[in-house]
Amino acid sequence: MKQKSKNNITTGGYFLNRLRDSGFIAIRLFKDYPIHDPRKWTIMVDPGGQSIIITCYVNKESIGEVYFEFNDGSSKFTNNYKLKTQSMEVIITTLIEKGVPQKQEDSNYSKNE
Repeated sequence: MKQKSKNNITTGGYFLNRLRDSGFIAIRLFKDYPIHDPRKWTIMVDPGGQSIIITCYVNKESIGEVYFEFNDGSSKFTNNYKLKTQSMEVIITTLIEKGVPQKQEDSNYSKNE
């Protein structure tokens, strides 16, 4: 049986840790989707601020396809914005370019809850 890599962009814990290491406030919202559901996990970046919800999809349209859907009420991202990538650097760069703030000491979530 093939072992799942912990350093994989589709692994929720890895994705969350990389965001936090890059200075973003991020929390896990959900990770227990049914086995036949293409959604793997959902997190929120900048909770209480822009509250951007990111959901990871695997094998939705075709085998091996991976993409991330961003939703923030169409504030910084268009509705259901999809980003196909296997790179955390692309995710992080996209968040920075869209003006998503990084940690603020006075945030209720600044301790990575």
